[in-house]
Amino acid sequence: MTVRPVVITGDPVLHRPAGKVTAFDDSLRELIADMHETMDAAHGVGLAAPQIGVGLRIFTFVFSNDDDAPDRGEIINPVLTVGKISEQSPDPDEESEGCLSVPGLSYPLKRADWVKIAGFDPHGNPIAWEATGWFARVMQHEYDHLDGKLYVDRLNAKWSKKAKKTVRAEGWGRAGNTWQPGVDEDPFGHDE
Repeated sequence: MTVRPVVITGDPVLHRPAGKVTAFDDSLRELIADMHETMDAAHGVGLAAPQIGVGLRIFTFVFSNDDDAPDRGEIINPVLTVGKISEQSPDPDEESEGCLSVPGLSYPLKRADWVKIAGFDPHGNPIAWEATGWFARVMQHEYDHLDGKLYVDRLNAKWSKKAKKTVRAEGWGRAGNTWQPGVDEDPFGHDE
């Protein structure tokens, strides 16, 4: 297993839809093992393949839940059904998200409190579950990566303006920026 560099916003792989997985083989399972290793080294709760520069419809996650879903797993070629999203403004204290591909930043975002997700395990077997609360948020966040969207693309006007300004100030927004979990300083302060 290998900890891979995490691609930062602006790289084209993060901003285009990922392709379907067609081969459920050992190389796929090695990729998934690397994704878990990278996610763990980055202290993430999820990681989509595009975040390590691989344009495939896969994400891994680790999140304790009461939703009859595994606390740790992966899903391949998922299909997501999303519940209603409130029209209210997001609560900065309760609804802020972060992303390994927008390192060190967090902004408030409304998400659905319920989703259903279905896809395949690493051997091609069908899997599905419902997710609620923060686990639903994790599923939506990671699924968005597979469609070429980052959470900052969904922010309301107020927070979007702040995010864009910070991305420009950091020199992101172009290809080639990465950070290496376990080597570079943790952008979310987990090393402290």
